[in-house]
Amino acid sequence: MAGRAPAPPTPRDALHSISGATAVMLALTAIGAVIHEPVLIPPLAASAAIVHSVPNLPLAQPRSVIAGHLICAAVGYGTLAALGSASWAAALAAGLGLALMTMARTPHSPACATAVVIVLRTPDPRTFVPLLAGSAVLLVLAGCALSRARSASSRYPVYWW
Repeated sequence: MAGRAPAPPTPRDALHSISGATAVMLALTAIGAVIHEPVLIPPLAASAAIVHSVPNLPLAQPRSVIAGHLICAAVGYGTLAALGSASWAAALAAGLGLALMTMARTPHSPACATAVVIVLRTPDPRTFVPLLAGSAVLLVLAGCALSRARSASSRYPVYWW
């Protein structure tokens, strides 16, 4: 077996990442509760973990976070309209979303969960899509702010688009 796992973060770095991701998730949970749309929490929790824990990966970059969720939302609503709400349709939506993100060079695996949530939960697109877009932007901005709050941390993002 080749290679080794990276060294664990220092306790200070871990606390920085955890506090940032938790603060963003608390804000998103509050927004979701106010407008009665809590279904965004699973995919965005995974996005927050990636942005705050491994900010240098292509999956964590703003292009992938924002465009990936929006692409998968479009796939989710398209699949829902064409095939209805079923587990197999949700699985198909996740696969199609992954394929489109790959072709668009916006890989973000948590966005596949957005497509699944849409197919299985059928949220109203008039509230869900603006909340999704705003939440993805908020997640990216929080990642930017937190990377600058601590001089020792790596700069996020590595690239914007």
